[in-house]
Amino acid sequence: MQIVYEDNHIIIVSKKSGEIVQGDKTGDTPLSELVKQYLKEKYQKPGNVFLGVAHRLDRPVSGLVVFAKTSKALTRLNKMFAEGQVHKTYWAIVAAQQEVAPSGMLTHWLVRNEQQNKSYAYDHEVPRSKKAQLRYQIIGHGDRYLLVEVELLTGRHHQIRCQLAANGMPIKGDLKYGAKRSNPDGSISLLARHIAFIHPVSGEQIRIEAPLPDDPLWEALAKNPR
Repeated sequence: MQIVYEDNHIIIVSKKSGEIVQGDKTGDTPLSELVKQYLKEKYQKPGNVFLGVAHRLDRPVSGLVVFAKTSKALTRLNKMFAEGQVHKTYWAIVAAQQEVAPSGMLTHWLVRNEQQNKSYAYDHEVPRSKKAQLRYQIIGHGDRYLLVEVELLTGRHHQIRCQLAANGMPIKGDLKYGAKRSNPDGSISLLARHIAFIHPVSGEQIRIEAPLPDDPLWEALAKNPR
């Protein structure tokens, strides 16, 4: 577990792909429990430790996750996330299956299929759809892959994965959304890279950057700007 920021009210962890943020039907130990155990041992706290989950990342995604150490911070963080006051930037390694613009805004209407745990993108409004928007910019390139920076303007189920794929840029390793092969470790090449917000208690500006995954391709693309 890699902690990248901690104070009296919040703790930010750089999640590895494969880790789950909260418990699910798999029964695997979630990141939230690992953080609780860390806090219990570090501060020698008897009994239960409070830890609030303010947002989540999909299991195969890596990067920054913010937890609240106090109920005051959790209440305010929940409101900030809901109102779009937390600014998140993602990096993704994609396979360009067609000629794409170096930057732009994507708008789709997404329909979520609960049984498949998958979203489908349409270029017009359809029944049960929700409008999804993001901005992207190509920031690195290689022989077979591009490095794309993404800013979410809405928060929909699998939004980045679904919208990039619909634009001819499936994320490396993401079989569910059109990648041709999986990554050896089961991850998809999507990273919650930056997060910026006003601290919910102190009012200070917080800006955090996640380290790149331990993979030479990330390093190579990051060093080869377009």
